[in-house]
Amino acid sequence: MNLPRLYPILDTAALQQRGCSDWAAVAETWLTAGAEILQLRHKPHWTRAAYLQAGNIAAHCDRFKSTFIVNDRADFAKLLGAGLHVGQDDLSPIDSRKVLGPEVKVGFSTHNIEQLTAAANQPVDYLAFGPIFSTLSKDRPDPTVGLKQLREARSATTKPLVAIGGITLDRAREVLDRGADSVAVIAALLPDKLDQSSLRQRMELWLQRTRQ
Repeated sequence: MNLPRLYPILDTAALQQRGCSDWAAVAETWLTAGAEILQLRHKPHWTRAAYLQAGNIAAHCDRFKSTFIVNDRADFAKLLGAGLHVGQDDLSPIDSRKVLGPEVKVGFSTHNIEQLTAAANQPVDYLAFGPIFSTLSKDRPDPTVGLKQLREARSATTKPLVAIGGITLDRAREVLDRGADSVAVIAALLPDKLDQSSLRQRMELWLQRTRQ
């Protein structure tokens, strides 16, 4: 899989904390700004309204020819025609393939070198590794791995590698220079004011920094 250098994650809880309930509008703004991949991370119960919003995001991604990834839920990824990202405690990549088939993009989270090595033979298109730095985007984050382990992770796998966890604009290039193919970003993509102009400017800034 040819990963874009920036991997935006649209986390619905982070949007809710900022008083934003229109996920699809945020996704469309990011895609208009140039995002080439987008993951929807929705941890609460999937209501009908949530599914409809996810469907709108899928349509936007299709219109912009961008890859759409759903976090955790193979069933909704199947319904939406999306790729899937799973964690260590979710449906395994092997079982996810039983739902999605062999062609759909599947990513897998790892949090240490042992997990990364164990994932070598998993049927996944890319691996996420982290948290690289301290993060507030998870309620119970795994221990930080830092840049040294990121370099070790790069040497330990030939699969595309997404670095995640506490990555700021100032440190994005440093992370990419340690061997990550892509940086996943959640909170740092959200300006204090979630209007269309601010969201677009923040995305464009990130895209410029990661493409340098």
